[in-house]
This record gives sequence, C-alpha cells and structure tokens, in this order.
Amino acid sequence: MNHQHTFFPRIVILVPLLLFVSCTSAIYKEMYPTLMDGRYDSEFPYQACSEQLEKIGQTVQRINTMTSYRTYVFPSDGGVTREQITPALLRAHEKNSFLTNGEIGGTATVVAYEERRIALLTCAHVVDFPDTVITYYAGEDRKPSPYIKSIALKTNQAIFLTAFLQAGTMDILAMDRQQDIALIGAHLGEEPPIALSVFNYPVGRSRDLEWGTFVYLFGYPAGYKIVTKGIVSDPNRDRHGSFLVDAVLAGGASGGIVLAIRDGVPNFELVGMISALSGHMWHALVPSPSIDHLNYSPNDPYEGPIFVDRKRDVQYGIAQAISIESVVSFVDRHRTALRQRGYSLTSFGRVLKEPS
Repeated sequence: MNHQHTFFPRIVILVPLLLFVSCTSAIYKEMYPTLMDGRYDSEFPYQACSEQLEKIGQTVQRINTMTSYRTYVFPSDGGVTREQITPALLRAHEKNSFLTNGEIGGTATVVAYEERRIALLTCAHVVDFPDTVITYYAGEDRKPSPYIKSIALKTNQAIFLTAFLQAGTMDILAMDRQQDIALIGAHLGEEPPIALSVFNYPVGRSRDLEWGTFVYLFGYPAGYKIVTKGIVSDPNRDRHGSFLVDAVLAGGASGGIVLAIRDGVPNFELVGMISALSGHMWHALVPSPSIDHLNYSPNDPYEGPIFVDRKRDVQYGIAQAISIESVVSFVDRHRTALRQRGYSLTSFGRVLKEPS
C-alpha cells in the first residue's frame, strides 16, 4: 500500500509535464512557419543577436559640427539693399554686429578606412550650413521688402569626430542637399586610440520593406549611443523609396543607420538612414545673443535688444528615413572622384539585393 501511494503521485505529475513540453515545441513551430520566405521579418528576433549588434554599433560614430557667424544689423530707415553690401559697408556697421557660435551633433557611419583615410556616411543637414543668411524688413503688404534687416556671414565651420578629436576637422567629400546625404572624411595623421570598424554588412532594398517590417536603428540621440527598435510605416512613400519608422529618437540621431533582418538573425541588411524627426517650428522673442548670460539674472527685467529665435518641437515616435537605394546611387556617382582623392569605397553598396 505504501508503494502504491508513493508511485501514483509521480505518474500524475509526470504526464502534465510531458504535455507542457510537447505543446511548447508545437507552439514554437507554429510561430515561425515561414521564416525562410525571402522577405524582411516583421517579428521580433527569436534568438540572441547582441554580438552582431555590438559589431554594427562599433561602426557608428558621433560627429559634431561647430559654426561661427558674424551678424550685422541695419536700421529700418537705412534702406540697405543686397546690391549695396560691400566690405566697406560692413566695416562701417561693425559696432552693430555680434558674433554667434552654434553646435549641432549628429551620427555618421564608417564606410571606408584604408591607409589612414577615413570616410563616413551621414546626412547633409548635419554638416552643411549656408555661408550667408539674410533677413529682410517686411513691407506694407507684410511681404519681404528689398531692404535688409540683418546679414550673417559664416566665419568658421569645423566638423569633428567626437571619439577622436586629434584627427582634426573632417572635410565634406561629397554632398547632395536635396537627398540630404553626405560623405565626410579626413587623412588621419596618426592611428586613432579607438578601433575604427568599417561597416561591412550587405545593403538591402528599401523597396522590399512592408508595413510592420521590424528594424533596428543606431544613432546618437541627445549625444548618447543608442540602438533601438521600430517598425516600418508608409513604405515606398515617395519615388525614392523612403519610409517612416515609429522609433522614439531625439536630436542627434540624424545620419544613423536602419537595418532590417531577412529570414532571421544574423541576416542584417542596411535599408536606410535616419534623416529627420517630425516636428513643427515656432518663434520666440529672446534677448540679444551677445548678452552676458553669466551676469544676467532671469528674475530681473530685461531692457536690451530683442531678437526672434526659431524653436522646434519634436513629435517623438516618428522618424523619417532615406532609402538605401538613394544612398547607394549617391555613392556610385562619386566613387571615381573619391578614389582619385584616396578614398576607396569598393566594399560599400557595390551590389544591391535583387528584387524579391
């Protein structure tokens, strides 16, 4: 009797355990019945991919662009037109000028590094700033008049690879403002103290992306190196194959890369580059840029000159991406010129994936 009571509970416990294991195996097979379908995956990766993500992240670098402008302000009754602007006129208005410095951070990916020549892919708006900015007084019809209110002249611009400032300033090797794509580079005088890995994963096809395709994004939002995930919306939203991603990003992510997975890990493919975060612009009245902020208290009434500053509110969760087709087409147009300058991009984007 004692043996029967001991044996029977073991049988009862063992049977449900076997049923649970069998059901788990069946569920696993049902979840991924069409993983090898040649399409980009729309489900979260079913196996670890931290090793691959770490390697990809080593190719992504933070860059900073610093610019300086000398701004000259003209009185409303001065009647200064664009044709009248000369070095002598600017010198005469030197006392009504001020110097401003700006800095913008972004993301760039190493696409070539050979014989100490490094080339990085990024967005044009991260590294390109106008030489001259002119504002005009409004006429009686509220439209811009021919009379200049202020003119800002760029006095300096420098692009730095944040992780290796000893490299000095980067040059703009090639740029397409309309497509918002740029290649920057430099001839390093010494070996960098960090390992510069070159992106060597295959390029894919943005036109193969679908609603709900799962993607990884790399960048430096707010200056922090981040890998995050998102899903694709509105694929092929224009003739270039651009698309939207629902990733939550901040300023500094521009130039980051977007990767999709075709038929499971580790089949990563580069499908695009982050170009912009959705948002809207608004204007605010601010003190003079030349004010001594260290000695000024915000609790004291301000009585100095007032300027209009443009502000931007970011609508988090909507990121716009440039298609990889546009990026590869841009690189192809400049391969020969880049090679003549000593930059070899033969391993990047030479062959696009054939249409699925």
